[in-house]
Amino acid sequence: MISVPPGDRDTLVTFERPIASKGFRGAGAGTWESVGDEWVELRDMLPSRGEQPASGMPVALRRARVRMDYRDDITPDMRIVEGEHVLQIVSGPVTLGRRAGLEMVVEEVSPAGNAA
Repeated sequence: MISVPPGDRDTLVTFERPIASKGFRGAGAGTWESVGDEWVELRDMLPSRGEQPASGMPVALRRARVRMDYRDDITPDMRIVEGEHVLQIVSGPVTLGRRAGLEMVVEEVSPAGNAA
């Protein structure tokens, strides 16, 4: 059975889901609602291309792998808030074993260098 050892779940995060606003035909529109807090294993992934241009502006990407206990209410359109960091789910979540846990890849995008 694949599971996430309790000692590895050392980061408390908040899962948030997008809220559709009136008159907007898509999820989000900048409004988010908390789904709940969870202790997770959050491990940064090795950089492959840490800075990529997005619309002509350089950005820094932080990718990480998240592993946690199984929950059936986590969906790909959610995001994770860890302190001041906001991480979008970009891959997964996938079920580990027979509902022993979840794993997903998240990404934080921020301006690179002195792009201010």
